Amino acid sequence: MIGARGRAGKAAVSEAVRRGHEVTAVARTGGDGLVVGDVTDVDRIAELAAGQDAVIAAVYDGGSDPTAFFPRAASSLVDGLSKAGVERLVWVGLSSILPTADGTLLMDTGDYPNEYRPFFLAHQAALDVFRASTLDWVSVAPTGDFNHAAPDRTGSYRVAPGSAGELISYADLAIALVDEVDRPQHHRAAIGVVAGQVV
Repeated sequence: MIGARGRAGKAAVSEAVRRGHEVTAVARTGGDGLVVGDVTDVDRIAELAAGQDAVIAAVYDGGSDPTAFFPRAASSLVDGLSKAGVERLVWVGLSSILPTADGTLLMDTGDYPNEYRPFFLAHQAALDVFRASTLDWVSVAPTGDFNHAAPDRTGSYRVAPGSAGELISYADLAIALVDEVDRPQHHRAAIGVVAGQVV
């Protein structure tokens, strides 16, 4: 698990441990049982991924230019996982670049706030890197946003198109992330998930 210090990463680690997985929890800084690793360091990614069945990545660097960071992180993951012989990557994506029911990207709909559009496009650029590779990847994002008011694990989710009004907890997103490791259903695609019965 790369990016294990963040909320999505912590939730994914907890969910994987809950299921009996042995997890290497990676973050840029150590402590709290975390292994130090930089997602933009290809050799370190290869070292940490060696022997793993899959990698989940929930990465963000608030001190970097996102237009450089996200494509670089994606390239590093592609190259590092290839060196390690790991084929499966589950990437924590962004709702803004999910297609809505009519195929329009959420960020291009109506009055969707676009003051962070360069950040959205940076995430899109990361997916472009994955698409150009042979990696078996899936990007999993909340269909809309995270439910901060009700953060508990309900134990269910469903896949749905992008929608600004839909919510999911980090704990339920984590179920979807680990499901895509245990029982991969989506390949080389970006999906959105929302709280609700699995379909």
